[in-house]
Amino acid sequence: MRTALVRRTVLTASAVSLALLATACGGEKADKADGKTDTKASAPATSAAPAAKGKTDAELAKLLVAQADLADHTFKEATPAEAAAGATATSDKPECKVLVQAQAFVPAGTPSGTARTKAIATPKPAAGTSPDDMAKAITGALGSTATTVTLASYEGKGAEEAFAAVKTASEKCSGGYSATQDGETTKITKAAPGAAVTGGDEALPLTIELDADGEKLTTQLVLVRKGNTVATFSSLSLAGIAEQPKALVDAQVKKLG
Repeated sequence: MRTALVRRTVLTASAVSLALLATACGGEKADKADGKTDTKASAPATSAAPAAKGKTDAELAKLLVAQADLADHTFKEATPAEAAAGATATSDKPECKVLVQAQAFVPAGTPSGTARTKAIATPKPAAGTSPDDMAKAITGALGSTATTVTLASYEGKGAEEAFAAVKTASEKCSGGYSATQDGETTKITKAAPGAAVTGGDEALPLTIELDADGEKLTTQLVLVRKGNTVATFSSLSLAGIAEQPKALVDAQVKKLG
């Protein structure tokens, strides 16, 4: 899966970098139009309700972290094709499949609704920035950590079960496994606990190391459950070592209430 993995990282970083360029050239109107939805409309006791009603795609879209929430990140809409491609991801160990798919835009279980986006941490140049400085900013963005964000909501206790499934897989698969997507296979050498994450009702931070044809790549996977919604963050970097997207996680958890 090395080619597929690197291709997905390149496309994500390139897409948001181009969006950065367009935003810098076009001013701030687009930013001000995004993400003004009140995200605290749900009742505070959602997480305690055993028969919680799952949210729809449209409801989750309003809760998805967006440009207005993080000025130093650039966002790019995820496509249905990306989620469809992720659904084909599998593993040589059946118990690890849910972990592989969590990194590929595919939530565990059967959600009532989903919402997805992509983001990259990079300060956006102000309008009027020189072409040279603009080029430097875009080049820097290509080496930054790119993160896919997936929100999935569930009926009843589905969110707790989905979270538990990924957590169990991370424990069973900590010693390594293989992941296959688009007919290409990558060896995962380790799935270890990542830097602590606070917020939500449950959090699962993981650092996942890959052996891509002898090249070591370090990726980050973070799951946070808030009530009946699970937020999944999968981070990669062309530089080889992805950083945990703390600001992105914090902003998303805040929007979930």
